Amino acid sequence: MKIAIVILNWNGKKLLEQFLPSVIEFSKEADIYLADNASTDGSVPFVKATYPAIKIIQNKENGGYAKGYNEALKHINADVFCLLNSDVEVTKNWLPPIIETFKKEVNTAIIQPKLLDYKKKDHFEYAGAAGGFIDKYGYPYCRGRIFNTIEKDSGQYDDHAEIFWASGACFFIRSAAFKQLNGLDEYFFAHMEEIDLCWRAKNMGHAIKYVSQSEVYHVGGATLSGSNPKKTYLNFRNSLFALVKNAKGFLFPLIFIRLILDGMAGIKFLLELKPKHTIAIVKAHVGFYNNLKRLLKQRKSITNKIKYYQRTSIVVDYFVNNKTNYKSL
Repeated sequence: MKIAIVILNWNGKKLLEQFLPSVIEFSKEADIYLADNASTDGSVPFVKATYPAIKIIQNKENGGYAKGYNEALKHINADVFCLLNSDVEVTKNWLPPIIETFKKEVNTAIIQPKLLDYKKKDHFEYAGAAGGFIDKYGYPYCRGRIFNTIEKDSGQYDDHAEIFWASGACFFIRSAAFKQLNGLDEYFFAHMEEIDLCWRAKNMGHAIKYVSQSEVYHVGGATLSGSNPKKTYLNFRNSLFALVKNAKGFLFPLIFIRLILDGMAGIKFLLELKPKHTIAIVKAHVGFYNNLKRLLKQRKSITNKIKYYQRTSIVVDYFVNNKTNYKSL
C-alpha cells in the first residue's frame, strides 16, 4: 500500500524546522511531500536544502486548506493520502496501525489517529481528540472534547471506533475516495472542510474510523488561533455551508433554529466583552445568505442523505445539562 504524507505549508518555516524531523524519522513506510501555498518566508529553500528527499509541490497561490490540498493531490500517485498539518509531531509506529486498518477494512475510506495536545501531552487536542461527531444543528464535538472542555487521556478512548468526522490536522483518506468525492469544497477555504468531506463520504456509504493505536501530538491554532475573529467567522459560516449541503430532512426549521442558536452565541460573546467575535458571526450569516443559492444546488446533487447525528443539541447538553465529556452524553 503506497502512502503519501502531504504537509500543506504557508509561511510555516519555523513549524517545519520543529516538526519535520519526527515525520522524517518515523514515516519510513511513506513518501513525504510538501505542498506549499506560495510562501514567502523561505520555507521551500529550507526544505530543499535540509531535506532533499522530500518532494515539493508549489501551488501558485494561497488557496487555503481546501484548494491547497486539491491542487497538490492532483500531482501525487498513492493509494492513501495523509493530510498532515505542519504543527504535528508524529510518534514511533504511528503508521502501521493505519495501514493495517485500511488493508483489513475495504469499506473504510477515512481514518483519524489519536490526537493529543503537544503542549499538554496527557490531554486530548481540541481539533479532533478521539474522533468527531455533529449534533442535529451542525455543531461539532469530539470524543475527548466538547466545546472548550478538553479531557485528559486516561485510556477511555483506547479503541477502534466508527466516528462521523476525522480531523483535518491528521487526516488519512483513500485516494480513490478523495477523487470520487471530488476533493475538498474550495468555497470553505479553511476550517470545517474536512467535516463536509466526511459528511459527503458518509452519505455515499463510506466508513470513517478512529484508530487509537496511532498517536500524534498537535499544537493547534498555529495558523489561525481561536482568539482570532476570522476563525469564528469561518467556523460559523462553514458549519452552515455543510449543514445545508448535506443534512437529511426538511431544511427550513433546521436552519431557523440553528440561526437562533448562533445568535445566542453572539450574545454570549458580547457578554464576554468579545464584540469582534459577535460581528464575525453576523458576517458569517451574511456570507451564508450570499452563498445560499449555490448551496441549495449542491444539496440537490446529493441524492442519498443518511441520519447524521446522535445528539439533538450539544449546546443544550453542554450549557444547560452540564454534560461536559463525551461519555456523559
